[in-house]
Parts: sequence; structure tokens; C-alpha cells
Amino acid sequence: MDKKLIRKMVQKCFVQYRHDESLPFGEAEFEEIYEKIAGMKNEDPEADLHDIINDAVYEFIVT
Repeated sequence: MDKKLIRKMVQKCFVQYRHDESLPFGEAEFEEIYEKIAGMKNEDPEADLHDIINDAVYEFIVT
């Protein structure tokens, strides 16, 4: 998966949760979210990427 695309999608998702345009975490945390997204997509290739990203970001915010 294209990391730049995933990064932009994650940023947009954080904006929906009332964060500003920048990511509220560092590169290590993004890598953790990215790996989670990639793993979820590999488990269910038919799943919608937007849904997977929303789930991963929501889980990151609440934990």
C-alpha cells in the first residue's frame, strides 16, 4: 500500500475528529497505525480502506 496515500487519509480522518491538519503524533506512532491498517487490509482484502482507516484512527484516539 502507498504510505503517502495512507498518511493523507489518516490526516483527513484526524481532522474529522477535530484535530488540525497535522498529525498529532510522531513517525513511530504513524508506523504503528500504518502496520495495523496494512494488517487489517491483508486479513480482509475486500474491506473498504476508508473503514479500516477510520477504525484504526478511532482505536488510536480512545486508547
